[in-house]
Amino acid sequence: MKYTYEQLAKMIDHSLLHPTMTDQELEEGCRVAARFQVASVCIKPYAVKRAAGLLRGSGVLVGAVVGFPHGGSCTESKRCETRLACEDGAAEIDMVINIGKALSGDWDYVEKDIRAVCDEAHQHGAKVKVIFENDYLGKGGAGLSSDELKRTLCRICERAGADWVKTSTGYGFVKQPDGSYNYRGATEHDLTLMRASCSPKVQVKAAGGVRDLDGLIKVRDLGVSRCGATATAAMLEEYRRREAAEKAGQSARPAKAVTSSGGY
Repeated sequence: MKYTYEQLAKMIDHSLLHPTMTDQELEEGCRVAARFQVASVCIKPYAVKRAAGLLRGSGVLVGAVVGFPHGGSCTESKRCETRLACEDGAAEIDMVINIGKALSGDWDYVEKDIRAVCDEAHQHGAKVKVIFENDYLGKGGAGLSSDELKRTLCRICERAGADWVKTSTGYGFVKQPDGSYNYRGATEHDLTLMRASCSPKVQVKAAGGVRDLDGLIKVRDLGVSRCGATATAAMLEEYRRREAAEKAGQSARPAKAVTSSGGY
């Protein structure tokens, strides 16, 4: 296998963010995260304390979303939400930018919004992932093309102290030509652009659209260090199947004959 099990498992933030998630589903999701030894669970703020208790001693972190999913909370609300999540046991914060302000070109507001969350989280020893929601940025804004808008956000995030830049929430549904609503999530183009637009000290997280093991490997090849996923069990069980098949194939190969070339 190209990567070890641990290298891939520790990329995954197991996503427990569906609006209808029950308490039972939260607990089962935490058990899955612990069983597969992923990096973290990514959950809604009210569930942080419960998840932290369930995962204590497991080696799996608890991450909380802030301003989720559309980023429209005022900055002070985001800061307060961050503080409460950290006090409840969150080690990571996934915040959504104010998308409308970014599309308006109010860069000072956007940077202060991100910085407030980063400063609060870092005071508690937590790290921050900043979500752009790239599906909403596809037509550009503020006089910038889509790509330049994303590059600008990467630069702002780095100045504001972000630890990761992140593509999507997984809930950024955009009206399609047929009238339905859907989203693309993390694309190869965006991940490559975001990785190139930040220094090595800022990491990149893919979210939305990575649904199988090959997708996880592909985004790692692009320089992604974290990936939001709901198909965690399927991806990592597939890794174990491939690994077992690879080992079985190696053990079934006939041993090479050893020949002497002069003696010793």
